[in-house]
Amino acid sequence: MKYVIIGGDAAGMSAAMQLVRNDAQAEITVLEKGDHYSYAQCGLPYWIGGDIEGEEKLVARDADTYRIKHGIDARTQHEVTSIDVKEKRVAGNHFDLPYDKLLIASGARPFIPDWENKELNGIYTLKTIPDAKKIIERLEGKRRNITVIGGGSIGLEIAENVCKAGHQVRILERFARLAMNFDKEMTDHIHEKAIDEGIQLDLNHDIQGFKSDEEGNVTAVVTNLSECKTDLVIVAVGVRPNTNFLASTGIHLDQNGAIKVNRYMETNVEDVYAAGDCATQYHRLTDKDTYFPLGTHANKQGRIAGLNMCGKPRVFKGIVGTQIYQFFDLALARTGLSSREIEELGFPYKCVQAKLPHVAAYYPTHEPLLIRLQYNEKTGEVLGGQFIGTKGVDKRCDVLATALYHGMTMQDLEELDLGYSPPFNSVWDPLQQTARRRT
Repeated sequence: MKYVIIGGDAAGMSAAMQLVRNDAQAEITVLEKGDHYSYAQCGLPYWIGGDIEGEEKLVARDADTYRIKHGIDARTQHEVTSIDVKEKRVAGNHFDLPYDKLLIASGARPFIPDWENKELNGIYTLKTIPDAKKIIERLEGKRRNITVIGGGSIGLEIAENVCKAGHQVRILERFARLAMNFDKEMTDHIHEKAIDEGIQLDLNHDIQGFKSDEEGNVTAVVTNLSECKTDLVIVAVGVRPNTNFLASTGIHLDQNGAIKVNRYMETNVEDVYAAGDCATQYHRLTDKDTYFPLGTHANKQGRIAGLNMCGKPRVFKGIVGTQIYQFFDLALARTGLSSREIEELGFPYKCVQAKLPHVAAYYPTHEPLLIRLQYNEKTGEVLGGQFIGTKGVDKRCDVLATALYHGMTMQDLEELDLGYSPPFNSVWDPLQQTARRRT
């Protein structure tokens, strides 16, 4: 069986390893357009900020490891430009290969809107190791005036890390607040932290373009409200699936270009699968496909795709929208649906919110933990939750994510048997205390 995989990162190599383990006769070829296999994209901001020493720390397995240890034909600098689904062949500028089964795991690319002069020197995106290298080289040896465009998770992580590295930082955001996937009651605390750390926030700024010096280096960002002087710009306004090469294949795509897949990671074309940031993800709470590109989803989808490709059926059970990231000493976490998302779906809902100590209030290490829960007003089913604090955030978010996965109610949350000891928790967990506030 000839397996061809497009993409050598999370989804692609998770699938490849399942093929190695479950099909002794597998002939596996992986086509990666870059030079790096299996690297931690989520660690790139921390490399720029200096918390991670070098790129070798971010690479889990290189191409040679896959070739020598696992017998995979792991190719680099092989960009696929077309697929012939009738003849079952994939092709690029210098290759044309047959396949029996194909996995598209081509990932996503950073998106830059059609702003004027967006090609100037000093304007960057961050998605790959080469992207990070360019930014690091530009920052070396001089304190820069950096503009981060975009106030989502990636924008906040980048802003934090360049700020900690000693640079002057401004965030430009088109909306009225940062972190739009959190409710306003939570984002106010994120704004306060950014300002406390010396980051300038310019909200409601719609980017129009950029200005430059005579040598073509960016010198300012032009918005609907002002002209912001800058030495360097990092754009973090989202990603788009890498699926342009599929235009003539007949493979069904979502409106944003993501490949539509079923629960077995199959596309509508026989023997063609897709997984990761180029594909859709099934959302358990909405019972619909969505686009929520994260490394956790890519690894799961890739593993399931590999199993199904080699005849070991496995269903992708779906996501609940869990996300956590750091912003200075704060942990910001969410899972399920925000109030805005619930309103768009038309569910009857209510919210409860509390600020509580993350462990026993009398224990000397306790820190405040802000919790906000959304639930169905009629059924009591939990719909989502958001968490901000310096300690205990990850634990509560993961407990709630598990509850959402299993369709639990607010009363079910109260009845969970969670660990208690003063250094670790209150006799009633803060999550349970918040749930009780609905009555």
